Amino acid sequence: MDDRQVILRLISSALLSGLLGLERQLHRRAAGLRTHILVSLGSTLIMLTSIYIFDIYKGSASVDPARIASGVITGIGFLGAGTIIRYGEEVRGLTTAASLWVAAALGLAVGCGFYIAALTTTALVLFSLLLLRRIENKVLGKPG
Repeated sequence: MDDRQVILRLISSALLSGLLGLERQLHRRAAGLRTHILVSLGSTLIMLTSIYIFDIYKGSASVDPARIASGVITGIGFLGAGTIIRYGEEVRGLTTAASLWVAAALGLAVGCGFYIAALTTTALVLFSLLLLRRIENKVLGKPG
């Protein structure tokens, strides 16, 4: 992989996750634009590093690039858990935690060059965050 491909993947990661983060920011959530971009960029860099390590040691050592990536998904749970807050009977932050988890997954996908999946996932997440909120509010009779 050349330097241009690495840069393209990092920029793609920032742009796609930025769309998710912008939606969260517009709804005044604690984890917004910058947080989503940082999570995705970190995940992309970790995936790129995994691929790089795999290429270096291919044939001379047993290296599994998916092992490092699986640590990202586990670790992001701790960051997401910090966004979840309980107010009496109500729980807030679950959607933001889920969007952070998806931002990490987007970063991993872009990092390994799985652009179609990353683009499709971004579109589906934005559909879920923007349009399904309106449908839920109409069905449940909530304002906004």
